[in-house]
Amino acid sequence: MASLWSLGGLLPWLALAAFVFLRVRRPPPLPHPPGMRDSAPALVTVIVPARNEAHNIVECLGTLTRSAYPNYEIVVVDDRSTDGTPSLARRVPRGNARRLAVIHGEPLPEGCMGKPWACWQGYLRAEGELFLFTDADTRHAPLLLGRAVAALEEEGTDAVTVLGHQVLVSFWEQVVMPQIILLLLLRYPDVSQPRGPGNWRSAIANGQFILIRRSAYESVGGHAAVRAEVAEDLRLAQELCRAGRRLVVRGAEDALETRMYRSLAEIVEGWSKNIATGARQCVEPWLAPFALPVLVTFLLGMWLLPPVALGAWALARLAGLVTAEGVVQWVSAAMGASLLIWIAGCLRFRIPAGYAVLYPLGAAVAAMIAVRSGMRGRRIRWKGRDYDGPSSSSATC
Repeated sequence: MASLWSLGGLLPWLALAAFVFLRVRRPPPLPHPPGMRDSAPALVTVIVPARNEAHNIVECLGTLTRSAYPNYEIVVVDDRSTDGTPSLARRVPRGNARRLAVIHGEPLPEGCMGKPWACWQGYLRAEGELFLFTDADTRHAPLLLGRAVAALEEEGTDAVTVLGHQVLVSFWEQVVMPQIILLLLLRYPDVSQPRGPGNWRSAIANGQFILIRRSAYESVGGHAAVRAEVAEDLRLAQELCRAGRRLVVRGAEDALETRMYRSLAEIVEGWSKNIATGARQCVEPWLAPFALPVLVTFLLGMWLLPPVALGAWALARLAGLVTAEGVVQWVSAAMGASLLIWIAGCLRFRIPAGYAVLYPLGAAVAAMIAVRSGMRGRRIRWKGRDYDGPSSSSATC
């Protein structure tokens, strides 16, 4: 009877494993670019918003200037950096690009978030028919831009967003980041499915790489329309799909790399700014108040409850109290299932399998970040700036 009880208690873990196995799908890969045509390829303006990216900007631009795409320019928008980012960017040779311009960003208007404001300024200086918005912490293979343009043309779509490889190096990156990535996979298990006006809330874009036609960008108001948004990439994708524009998600782990954060402090600060907002924005309005509590409950219930129950049982035994042996069977089975899930996750995220045993620590930190994000409300601090999270109606970019 106890074994049946423990088996029944495993249903959440079995359901999660089944969901991941049956529903989570990698997006189709980008095509390889076709051979050169007689007609000139479309001019692409690569827009790189950068604030305090001295540790990233040279390597990022170095990969962009080596692109094999034959017709592109690069516009770096320095968003009032204080660490020498613009001077470092100006030292990078333009390489294969038609030009590499470094713009000194204008003061941030009241009601605007920094990144969409920088992207908008880049758009105002862009000459291309296509825009690529990419982050300063990305690394691009030479064929990546050409492959993305090929996807845009072959599929007749308005925008292409690319999912690359998330580089996880430090201890805390490898412990915490997989927890966040898993949450995103559970919310967006199959991003290859098209999103339209009827299900625009399920649209998503990766702000690390968004290639979009000028006409589509301007038709929805561009980044000015999402000027007050913390998760501006998510909202831009939603606005595109709500307007009937077509956005596709493609994979290129072999051609795009990003290292988002390098320390625990950066992870906490980075995800605190947008995890609560993103959780609310990606569900129907009536579900929004429950999105964050459900997320936290999932993290605590799935990954922390069994180890805590095991600890409580061990303490009770040491104190000579009567304990239920069935608890041990359930805890052992649940923790074993969790360990198997996270071993598979480590292999998927290209980190040592030994980190799987630290999944309770990662879940605890991820839950703390989610609670912190929710408790902050509209107050946001990011890269030395404090924001009050105004409604978009009050922004004046």
